[in-house]
Formats: sequence, structure tokens, C-alpha cells
Amino acid sequence: MKETPNLNYIQKLSGGDKSFHDKLLGIIKMEFPQEVEVYQMNLRLKKFELAADNVHKLKHKISILGLEESYQIAEDYENGLREQELVLEQEFGNILLNISEFLNTI
Repeated sequence: MKETPNLNYIQKLSGGDKSFHDKLLGIIKMEFPQEVEVYQMNLRLKKFELAADNVHKLKHKISILGLEESYQIAEDYENGLREQELVLEQEFGNILLNISEFLNTI
């Protein structure tokens, strides 16, 4: 079963302040595609240590969007990348796709 991203943490963090909520969401929507692009480029170039750093950065957005299982997969994938291990690459790619689709609907 695929986890569904949500805005619960952002809503809790913003405490009902719509301006803050919208600003935080705007930052995520702007940064996420850029971070994914850099990750994919580093992966293509086989720069696994840099790709692992990219995954580390993306994990924060995964967490903010309430994806606990996906966060653990990202954690394992990040550690694997540091060992040039790509077993979770496809699963991580699906997580990124899931988040991209979610961000495009809000």
C-alpha cells in the first residue's frame, strides 16, 4: 500500500497561520523539484556520495509530508548509496513520484 503525503505537520507547525502555512508549502513546492533534479543528475553521473547527500536533504521533505515508511526507505537508501548500493533506487523513485504528484495537486 502506498503512503499518502499530507499537510498535517505543516498545519500543526503553522498553528492556523495561513500566511506561514502557504509560505512553507511554497518553499517545499519550489525546492522539491530542484532537489530531485540534482539527485537524479548525481545518480546518472554515478556520484553516489553526492546522491546520498541529496537523498538526505530530500528526507526532510518526506518527513514534513508525513511519510513515515517512505522516510525509513529513504534512510536505508541513503546509507546504501554511500556504499554504492542501489537496491532501493526504484522504490525511492516511486516515493519521489508520489510526492511530485501530491505537490502538483495542491
